[in-house]
Amino acid sequence: MAIERVRKRDGSIVSYDRSRIVRAVEEAAKAAGSSDTTLAERVASRVEAVLAAREVPSVEEIQDAVESSLIALAASDVAKAYILYRSGRSDVRRAAGVLGVRDDLKLGLDVVRILEARYLRRDSEGRVAETPGELFARVARAISLGELAWGGEARARAAEEEFLDALRARAFLPNSPVLMNAGTPLGQLAACFVLPVEDSIEGIFSTLSAMARIHQSGGGTGFSFSRLRPKGDIVASTGGAASGPVSFIGIYDATTEVIKQGGRRRGANMGVLRVDHPDVVEFVRAKSDGRALRNFNLSVAATDEFMAKAAAGDKYDLVNPRTGRAVARANASEILDLIASSAWSGGEPGMLFLDAIARANPTPSLGEIESTNPCGEQPLLPYESCVLGSVNLNACLVRSGDGGPRIDWDKLGRLVALGVRFLDDCIEVERFPLEEIRRATLGNRKIGLGVMGFADMLYELRVPYDSEEALSLADRLMAFVEERAHAESRELARERGAFPNWKQSTFAARGIPMRNAAVTTIAPTGTISLLAGTSSGIEPRFALVALRTLLAGSKMLETAPAFERALRERALDTEAILAEVARTGSVRGIARVPEDLRRVFATALDIEPSWHVRMQAAFQRHTDSAVSKTVNLPAGCSAADVRKVFVLAHSLGVKGVTVYRYGSRGEQVLSLRSGPVELGEGFCGEGRDCGT
Repeated sequence: MAIERVRKRDGSIVSYDRSRIVRAVEEAAKAAGSSDTTLAERVASRVEAVLAAREVPSVEEIQDAVESSLIALAASDVAKAYILYRSGRSDVRRAAGVLGVRDDLKLGLDVVRILEARYLRRDSEGRVAETPGELFARVARAISLGELAWGGEARARAAEEEFLDALRARAFLPNSPVLMNAGTPLGQLAACFVLPVEDSIEGIFSTLSAMARIHQSGGGTGFSFSRLRPKGDIVASTGGAASGPVSFIGIYDATTEVIKQGGRRRGANMGVLRVDHPDVVEFVRAKSDGRALRNFNLSVAATDEFMAKAAAGDKYDLVNPRTGRAVARANASEILDLIASSAWSGGEPGMLFLDAIARANPTPSLGEIESTNPCGEQPLLPYESCVLGSVNLNACLVRSGDGGPRIDWDKLGRLVALGVRFLDDCIEVERFPLEEIRRATLGNRKIGLGVMGFADMLYELRVPYDSEEALSLADRLMAFVEERAHAESRELARERGAFPNWKQSTFAARGIPMRNAAVTTIAPTGTISLLAGTSSGIEPRFALVALRTLLAGSKMLETAPAFERALRERALDTEAILAEVARTGSVRGIARVPEDLRRVFATALDIEPSWHVRMQAAFQRHTDSAVSKTVNLPAGCSAADVRKVFVLAHSLGVKGVTVYRYGSRGEQVLSLRSGPVELGEGFCGEGRDCGT
């Protein structure tokens, strides 16, 4: 008779799931470098035949049968890998037990640690009160309630199943506030907020209070301080002199320091100042000592006119925002040099290109976009918020009969559509921290669907990141994501109605119904890419082998899976090569590794800066909002090299650019040492603080 039920280790009886055997054998085969695409199914069939007489076999009996079946099928290497996997799972169960977590999805100890520290619900005494599987079920159930108004209970149940399947497979993951807050009384789901800073004490401190509430709920905030009068300007009510924008940024920074987001997530902010503000030099130098404004990323907001004058060496006006009058003139080229020099020395500030942002503003009649969220990928109007989610590109790779991987475009399209619907449902069910945020967010219903794992996908496809082939793939990939995402938003508009401000949008002028004023975004995916077991956003990996500091200070050795598998497939001395790579992070200088692998497995510092910028531009061409990307620079580059990056980024039409020169900060989340390369907690390829 067929196996119908299985006895788990805790004595409970569950339904038999053949796919568990298939997945485990596929993973073992992948680790062993096997190209036998039929092995997993043959093993599952043999196990079922061996245990057919057992009424309710145990998990251990099934695993024993898998081992014996692999040996009988002459797959000894796969059998060894499976045995190691089985032993490792036993260690993970014991370690997870110490953390108080039951790893019901077999995610691995590093993922369990992150979930335990940040996402799993706790009881009144602080003990973990849900499993990883229950977390994803909580999220899927809560977000699926957004379907009730449009399709009733049947549609909500179907959506819950679809969402749960994608979350459990980690093929799609939303931003951290969704994982933390969905299905809880807090219910705040957005990661990105922009708040206005008006030129009055009442306005400044009202916004400060709003920032504190948003940070407590798990969100990150962006501000433009460009409306504040410059230092030394008159304060009519007192007859005194204004202290200027930088002083108030310091107050916001100090407040952030004493607020820990939801008790589980650090606050992060973006501070923006226009390049024509009289205090721009003070702003550019604000973080030069390496100690000030540690909770802020800073960006100078530049115009096309400024960049043109910088190229020509011309002067431009510095304008007092209180009066609208020019109060001084500055040499644009010298200011750009100052920005580049400061970014060279410490990674700050970045640059935002206001005109590129304005050209893409879907609702220009509603106001000017002056700032973004902390990592720059989400330009927003004042009081707007945005919930983000990312498709795991590695989950969209399949291996054909000859063993070569390819992109499953149908699966990618399904995940993109699911992601858009999921994020729109988030807006339906979320609780907003302020009434102004509720009104602005519901008016435009902006969402941010993006991708993660792009670098790992290139590794699997054996395409170098710094190549024309990679740029072409990026262009094709994001064009596909954009088309499918917009198609789903149009379908949602047909079902549910367009976003309320649609008639005031550029979509109305073109006769295009849309549920969401903005749909696509490329986020850094700091922590969720760790959960998914893939590379961050569209960033190259910083190192092929690295020691990562996890939450609470624990460490894990992290290896790019495709690199390790490539070494085994070539029958190279894998362990010795990994040990050598661990000291530098890169394979480019290791002669015993074949040249084609050295070329494919590029890391962030192997890649010339112009390739970083061109890759960002390739994704930006098909992204509604913006692209979070760091241009990594070697320690020996010059400030002039940084300026070239800024100029190239502007010329290619990106909306903002950030650089990070290796070693430019005394404390950094990544380091190359004599021992293994170290990555800090939540490191996602950003020189900036992602708030993760």
